[in-house]
Amino acid sequence: MSAALATETERPVPRTQSAAAVTAPEPAYRVIRRNGAVTPFDPSKIAVALTKAFLAVEGSGAAASRRVHESVEELTAQIVASLTRRADAGRTFHIEDVQDQVELALMRGEHHKIARAYVLYREARARERAAAKAVAREAIPVLRMATGDGTLVPLDLARLEALVREAGAGLADIDAEAILAETRRNLYDGISAEELALAPILVARTLIEREPNYAKVAARLLNDRLRREALSFLSGRADQATQAEMEARYGDYFAAYLKRGIAEELIDPELGRFDIPRLAAALLPERDLQFDYLGLQTLYDRYFLQAGGIRFELPQAFFMRVAMGLALREVDREARAIEFYRLLSSFDFMASTPTLFNAGTLRPQLSSCFLTSVADDLDGIFKAIKDNALLAKYSGGLGNDWTRVRGLGAHIKGTNGESQGVVPFLKVANDTAIAVNQGGKRKGAVCAYLETWHIDIEEFLDLRKNTGDDRRRTHDMNTANWVPDLFMERVEADGPWTLFSPDEVADLHDLTGLAFKAAYEAYEAKAARGEIKVTRELRAVDLWRRMLTMLFETGHPWITFKDPCNIRSPQGHAGVVHSSNLCTEITLNTSDDEVAVCNLGSVNLAAHVTAEGLDRDRLARTVQTAMRMLDNVVDINFYTIPEARRSNLRHRPVGLGIMGFQDALQALRIPYASDEAVRFADESMEAVSFHAIAASVDLAAERGRYPSFEGSLWSKGILPFDSQDRLAEARPSFVPDRTARLDWTTLRERVRTVGMRNSNCMAIAPTATISNICGVSQSIEPAYQNLFVKSNMSGDFTIVNAALVHDLKARGLWDEVMVSDLKYYDGSLGPIDRVPDDLKALYATAFEIDAAWLIEAASRRQKWIDQAQSLNLYVANPSGRKLDETYRLAWNKGLKTTYYLRARSATHVEKSTLKGTDGRLNAVAVTSLAPVAEPIVVPQASSGSSAGMACSIDDPTCEACQ
Repeated sequence: MSAALATETERPVPRTQSAAAVTAPEPAYRVIRRNGAVTPFDPSKIAVALTKAFLAVEGSGAAASRRVHESVEELTAQIVASLTRRADAGRTFHIEDVQDQVELALMRGEHHKIARAYVLYREARARERAAAKAVAREAIPVLRMATGDGTLVPLDLARLEALVREAGAGLADIDAEAILAETRRNLYDGISAEELALAPILVARTLIEREPNYAKVAARLLNDRLRREALSFLSGRADQATQAEMEARYGDYFAAYLKRGIAEELIDPELGRFDIPRLAAALLPERDLQFDYLGLQTLYDRYFLQAGGIRFELPQAFFMRVAMGLALREVDREARAIEFYRLLSSFDFMASTPTLFNAGTLRPQLSSCFLTSVADDLDGIFKAIKDNALLAKYSGGLGNDWTRVRGLGAHIKGTNGESQGVVPFLKVANDTAIAVNQGGKRKGAVCAYLETWHIDIEEFLDLRKNTGDDRRRTHDMNTANWVPDLFMERVEADGPWTLFSPDEVADLHDLTGLAFKAAYEAYEAKAARGEIKVTRELRAVDLWRRMLTMLFETGHPWITFKDPCNIRSPQGHAGVVHSSNLCTEITLNTSDDEVAVCNLGSVNLAAHVTAEGLDRDRLARTVQTAMRMLDNVVDINFYTIPEARRSNLRHRPVGLGIMGFQDALQALRIPYASDEAVRFADESMEAVSFHAIAASVDLAAERGRYPSFEGSLWSKGILPFDSQDRLAEARPSFVPDRTARLDWTTLRERVRTVGMRNSNCMAIAPTATISNICGVSQSIEPAYQNLFVKSNMSGDFTIVNAALVHDLKARGLWDEVMVSDLKYYDGSLGPIDRVPDDLKALYATAFEIDAAWLIEAASRRQKWIDQAQSLNLYVANPSGRKLDETYRLAWNKGLKTTYYLRARSATHVEKSTLKGTDGRLNAVAVTSLAPVAEPIVVPQASSGSSAGMACSIDDPTCEACQ
């Protein structure tokens, strides 16, 4: 019996009736034999073997046959599904994998007699094979690799071994032998070069959850694959180099790369006129070693230049290309390119995704965000939609202000008809965002903003619902409420709220603060007298609850606050902020003549802390160079519409932000939910603000003030820190925090007398992708989990908090049981008894931290920022009361905007382990979290609606900012 079961899985046999229902999987899967030979995978062999085994144990009577037939079909289906799900990119698996899965299936099906006999037989056969090899001294079969033209050449196992050992060099707790052993087991005669390159990467990936340093090993192995691809492409022949060999070859490669990139019309020919030997000598090949696997794979899939699907841009060439693109108009552009390159490649600062995509190319659209205001006529509406398409084409996130468009039922003078309202046009904008997918690199992304007094506000709230008339739904477009202070005051007082169509109250769109209040109350009086045609009154609290309910249910619309964005804006003299952007961190003026543009980049805060605290000197150097890079974007940028160019050159706004905030806290041993963390948020943002403003002043002294400087708050000596007082005057309930540590008096005078190069300097963006590249925590976010699988456009990636692993190792707590516990408890240390309380506090995850701490830290940052911050709010156990308290607190603390509301997902890390190739339980796999986080569903019994999906924490469809 057991002999039949083991051998039939290896040997071709005729198909039997019991196997007829088991069809081969669609792709061409293959099985690697023990001698290295490869044969097609045929599920019928498993079915036949199982049938023989069952009949040998249970007999061949009619009843037994029926039972066997049913059991075999079920077991075979399970085995095939498991194998094909876990197959590597080459669609191969070892014969031992097949037999491991057979054993597991028998045990799970409680066929213990057969399973026991099978295990014993496998052990006996293993002993026989070992004895036979010892006696016969069989030669190890010589494996060959298939070249691109199909020629078979000897497989260079010595190079494979050297490569794996080089990848693990200098990294603690790495077992190169384990990688090599598993890699060798998956080699076969005739393996392709691509499969050979993937094999050790796939092995290293499975070990990341056990030891985070394997993420660096996998990245280094991936870099070898990239080197082979790039060098072969440039030389026109098979070529490869180890990391050590590239130390001498990087310079020659760089010159060839630029020449080929220009010939392929992918790189601006002006880059070829730089002093190439000087730049090549400045490259730092050793910085290729600092990537984690997720970061390098992200660059490989989406950022590196390619021709015909072949990547020929290596990491340091990539950073130098971006640096050269940003230094094009510098006087000593080689010196500045080297300065910019060193900053980018160090990961101390990273430019935003559009800048990384397009710097140094023929279409250098480097800006991250665009804000528009839609006019109230067909020409204006469809021009805005066309502008969206043109702006999104080269990668950029869009924020549209739709408040001016008249509401449902409003009179149309030209046709003497009634308006269908704003919603049908939002549907067109939604579909345009899907059609124009940012150069094929990621889906277009747009956010529509509407003020809370608009007559269509209730329909606007429903846009993301999955029920109702689909023609009045926008399932792919983000939405946000643009909320005036007066509405929040009415909510707190339980007062009335009146809705209007903007064609009858046109000035409300441009009014803010006390002026808005006076005009709004005058319109309410007119409505009460019947002098306004399209209007409706309701309780402010009822509308507020509806806003929170839809946020609860669909994740939209987000809550953003109109008045603090305008009252504290340095550019109030030059226009009005009518909306924020896709990610709610940009607050710039828009009008018919100006489309606001912002250029983003982020300081890696984790790289600027030591055990003693913030490294202020290093931070000052980083910010000074980063601000110069961002200012250069304004002049170099490729503008797709004239309104964007006009606005950017007139005001020159930039948005310097931060990322790695929680990494910095953990390096300082500060729990996120603590007063110390709030103080650090205050202190660190003050330093970034101080140096950013100082750098803009220095640039003004060198290059001149931005054209609209006169009349700005800057020109009056009012800095972002000072503008808190303006909000307190308009909103007496707001209490500013006036704690400051640096010499703001001297800087304030320099700003007033010398001027500013940039109308706005700071904005904290989500950094969803660039933080992955740098291997740090996203933006100002708390960690989602300490062990999870992140899903994005590059695939699924095991993420382990390396700092936590280091601390657990130091206390003798890191083992397979801890890995299993972290999976079971969804990456949380809280329920694990043997973990000390100090580590539980330090490594608390997002849903273990009360949202009030996130708001408090954000409020301390906001006092230093002239724009806003993308602030996600995490609520573990949401309720109407909790959401009401949370969002009222955000408003009372003076925040300008909020971003996603996140609640626990129904999808968690798999609780069980999978069996590895050695046949033992070894906790190798974690299931993917997709989505990572979802909005909570509020059941609606009357309509039976279900929740729309909010994007996950790292959803590539909403990464337009970063």
